[in-house]
Amino acid sequence: MTVHYVLTEDAIPEGGRAVVEIDGREIGIYRVNGEYHAILNYCPHQGAPICAGPVSGTTLPSEVYSYEYGREGEVVRCPWHGWEFDLRTGESLFSERIRVKKYKVEVHEGKIGIVMREVEEVGQQ
Repeated sequence: MTVHYVLTEDAIPEGGRAVVEIDGREIGIYRVNGEYHAILNYCPHQGAPICAGPVSGTTLPSEVYSYEYGREGEVVRCPWHGWEFDLRTGESLFSERIRVKKYKVEVHEGKIGIVMREVEEVGQQ
């Protein structure tokens, strides 16, 4: 695995985001409740740049005729069709089978790094 250090911690304020390019891939980095999360800037529905979508919360399970809002800053919504994804896990809010690609984030000495897995070539051991 390779870690690509792309930004300093002060480059992303709380609740903010930045999009960086690593090996030809656009990756969105979000700061949510003091933690960093990274996703591929590609919606699995029709390829929209998902990091251009708004970040918000969602309604939580509640009693009938009662609406409770929560998880502020943890949900990104696709700008094209409104599909919503959890920034912490990459999972969609509507299906267990759909998700955005998530990357591990490492912070070292004030620098934000994205962990990229190296793919072994076929036939190598």
